[in-house]
Amino acid sequence: MERAHPIEKWFIQYEKDVTNFLVYYSGSRDVEDLVQETFLRAFQAYSRYKNEASPKTWLISIARNTAIDFYRKRSVWQKLKKLLDTESPKPLEPAEDLLVRKIEYAYLYEAINQLKDNYRDVIILRGIAELSSQEAGHVLGWSENKVNVTFHRAVKKLNECLKEGEYFEKFI
Repeated sequence: MERAHPIEKWFIQYEKDVTNFLVYYSGSRDVEDLVQETFLRAFQAYSRYKNEASPKTWLISIARNTAIDFYRKRSVWQKLKKLLDTESPKPLEPAEDLLVRKIEYAYLYEAINQLKDNYRDVIILRGIAELSSQEAGHVLGWSENKVNVTFHRAVKKLNECLKEGEYFEKFI
C-alpha cells in the first residue's frame, strides 16, 4: 500500500481553513479553483517546506499569494458585493433577518475595503481567519510585534469607519 503524500493529509486537515481564508480574502464563495491551485503549488513546493511554520500557516501563505496572483488584474474587493448577491437564505431564516444580515455584511465589507492593504490583510488573517500573531507574521513576512501593532491600529481604524456610519447609509 502506497503512503499518502503529506500534502494529501494536509488537504484533508486544512482544506476548510484555506477555503474560508480565500472566501474572506477574495470576497467570493467561488474559490474552488484557488483552493485547488493552492494545494497544487504546495505539492510542487513541498521540498522547500522547512517546518519553520505550521502546515496551516504555510498553506495560507500559499493561498494568499495564489489569490494575489489570480486577482492581480482585477479588483478583489469589488467581488465582495457579489458574495452578498449570491448568498442563499437559510431555510428557516425570516426575510427581514436575512436582509439585516446582508446589510451588516455589506457594511462591514465596505469598511474593510476602505482600509489600507496591510490593515485589510491583518484584519482578515487575525480577525477572520483567526491566525495567531506568529502565524499571521509568517504569512505576511512580518515580525510578531509588527502584526500585533498593525492589527491594533487596523481594528482602531475599522472601528472608526464603522462608527462614522458613512458607509452604512449607502446600504439603507
